[in-house]
Amino acid sequence: MLTHSRKPVSLSVVSVDLPVRSLIETAATLYQRDHEQFHLLLHEPEIFDWEPNPISPETLPSTPQKPRLLWLEVSPYRAVMTMQGNTKYSYRHLWQKGMYGISRYYLQTDSETVPSQFRLRNFTRNLELGGSPFPEYFRLEYELWSDKLQLGRYVLSLDIHH
Repeated sequence: MLTHSRKPVSLSVVSVDLPVRSLIETAATLYQRDHEQFHLLLHEPEIFDWEPNPISPETLPSTPQKPRLLWLEVSPYRAVMTMQGNTKYSYRHLWQKGMYGISRYYLQTDSETVPSQFRLRNFTRNLELGGSPFPEYFRLEYELWSDKLQLGRYVLSLDIHH
């Protein structure tokens, strides 16, 4: 049975070993697919691209991008996150506890020399979904790999405020 409700959420991604972090605070729609499987749909708040101004050394914000749609499917065993709606790129990550998964990135470009997509591997160290009967938090610890080169360790945290 599919049930849903609108909730405020905080979604963060932090690198353990690189200076990378991102935080989104917005409202999301929570769908319950079955007893332990949930889908969360959210729009990332409006963001601006920063482009250098050739006349002035200061950087100025360009026009805002289209809002990005994030679709997160979570259960105690696996997670899938899809981002679409950005005219430049989109991605899809598949994580499963203790296993290697795929992180696929799609690039929208007119160039023939730039590939339209690329894949990276990820290894899920820990995946935790907490709260009952609806999730209150989701925590994912993973590594990102390109062949044999580790591209960092990351923690994705989702807090759902009821």
